[in-house]
Amino acid sequence: MKIVNSSGKRKTAIARATLREGKGRVRVNNKPIEIVEPELIRLKMSEPLEFANNFLQTVDIDVNVHGGGIIGQAGAVRTAIARGLVDWTNDTALRDAMAQYDRSLLVNDTRYKLPKKFGGRGARKRRQKSYR
Repeated sequence: MKIVNSSGKRKTAIARATLREGKGRVRVNNKPIEIVEPELIRLKMSEPLEFANNFLQTVDIDVNVHGGGIIGQAGAVRTAIARGLVDWTNDTALRDAMAQYDRSLLVNDTRYKLPKKFGGRGARKRRQKSYR
């Protein structure tokens, strides 16, 4: 039995996808992707599935995701699914089509929030001086 593991990251969200032979079920945190709410998140998560319509009925995808918020989690899930599908098929045409559509399907987005430093309210903002 063939099994492929893949992962995706976005901000502080980490998603791990497991692909195995099956009937075309896609689950996110043990919940079918069809009932994920809100709809915008569901559409974002299911973007890579539209590239793989011809063999999607032969593979089950289980995704575990934690950390971050809902948008970050959706980005991590779509990257994990897309990478898993490319590894499953070893198809360069599929990989090129995904990369041309949106590069973040296959490559983690490296942007993250800057850490807060001392002497101010945030990463860059500082307390004002008032001695003049």
